[in-house]
Amino acid sequence: MKKRLFKSTLIVSAMTTLSRIFGLLRDVVIATVFGPGAGVDAFIVAFRIPNFLRRLFAEGGFSQAFVPVLSEYKEQRGEGEVRALVDQTSATLSLVLFAVTIIGVVAAPILIYVFAPGFSSEPEKQLLAADMLRITFPYILFISLTAMAGGVLNTYGQFAVPAFTPVLLNLFLISFAIWLAPELEEPIVALAWAVLAAGLAQLLFQFPFLARLKLLPRPGLNRDREGVRRILNLMLPTLFAVSITQINLLIDTIIASFLESDSISWLYFSDRLMEFPLGVFGVALATVILPSLSRQHSGGEREQYSATMDWALRLVFLIAIPAALGLAVLAGPMLTTLFQYKAFTALDVHMSSQSLMAYAVGLPAFIFIKVLASGFFSRQDTVTPVKIGVVAMLSNVILNLLLVGPLAHAGLALATSLSAFINAGLLYYFLHKRQHYTPSSGWFFYLTRIVVGVLLMGVLINTLAPNIEVWLNWDVYKRVANLGFWIIAGTLVYFVSLIILGIRPKQMTAPH
Repeated sequence: MKKRLFKSTLIVSAMTTLSRIFGLLRDVVIATVFGPGAGVDAFIVAFRIPNFLRRLFAEGGFSQAFVPVLSEYKEQRGEGEVRALVDQTSATLSLVLFAVTIIGVVAAPILIYVFAPGFSSEPEKQLLAADMLRITFPYILFISLTAMAGGVLNTYGQFAVPAFTPVLLNLFLISFAIWLAPELEEPIVALAWAVLAAGLAQLLFQFPFLARLKLLPRPGLNRDREGVRRILNLMLPTLFAVSITQINLLIDTIIASFLESDSISWLYFSDRLMEFPLGVFGVALATVILPSLSRQHSGGEREQYSATMDWALRLVFLIAIPAALGLAVLAGPMLTTLFQYKAFTALDVHMSSQSLMAYAVGLPAFIFIKVLASGFFSRQDTVTPVKIGVVAMLSNVILNLLLVGPLAHAGLALATSLSAFINAGLLYYFLHKRQHYTPSSGWFFYLTRIVVGVLLMGVLINTLAPNIEVWLNWDVYKRVANLGFWIIAGTLVYFVSLIILGIRPKQMTAPH
């Protein structure tokens, strides 16, 4: 079981890595062509609103509710009933999101005022953001149906296709920024059109793979109402629970709109680097274990369920802790190497590195939330994560107010990180208290070895890597070569240390 999960995680991680690489290329292009400024601030808000709804409806509440029910149908019912559930769900989802899309397009100026009230002091930026939101908002319809298709494919063990699909969004954004933007009166609007086109392309890309499974939806409203009712009952509280991080980011955006100009852009570029390991590893791991946990819960396999959670949490510590430290100590070099060209200045590097270090603090917690929340959703328990999510969100608001004064935009990032630890800690507490998960033996020595390895890695990079002024004076080739060297050197020191201390690769693919 663990070997199969590990292999599936590697497949999803590989596809997600490809997507994140193109995502970084996308951000390099945006930073180079447009740079931080009013136009990019406006686009970030216009894209963040439908992107927030995507994570709320698609990757968040819907997927976490749909996959456990679909897994149950697959294990306990016939193919006809599975097809009926898929057909009914696709019809219901399409109708609801079509109505949401119409409302969003019409109410675009109001939404911009709500989500970026600070723009009201800059009418041109506010108007530009509203115009782009009208273009980007239909993305939520296409991408939510794409997420449903991905949920079906994941349930049937086909993880690679859904994990690869986000590459298309990045390819469209890169292409439109390079070739369409110069042709438009307002170049930044090209990015909004890219989002809309990519949403449709991502949906169509999934169709052949669904057809191969004979599960290409034939929308119908009288196919399986009972199953859809169960999904909706699970989905409504899950919408909030799984999207606390996104809600916190939106709160950050609202507050940042009142701060120094370009603050939203600084938060965006630092968040994008933090999202790389989160997507490559955290999302991939949660995606893979959810169907397995759902199947084990349905089959009453309590020991296997706990063992799967234990395996996943060990992987989180193994990867997330060094990744967080690496982001923190190499924040300036990474931002310089990727973005500091033309419109992206040395000041932008300095300001973005502050928020990146603050986000890096919370990286382990962000990944823990993905894994631990799956432990509840696989049991079709959505109430507990909602209650925990409320506490985490209120904590974030309080921490924002406390930290934004002394630390400005970096305080917003740090507040998000600290509230994520509160969220993850409470999720673990209740999962353990209810005896859904019992840690296996050997955790103390396992964590001790990881801490030693991370400290050695940190000392190496922090002591020997050149300071940021040196990086700023290098050309792109020297930056890339040195960044690659220090990432590889740090990784080698970390894993060699672990091997010397007694951690073996087979521990990651076998029960403990």
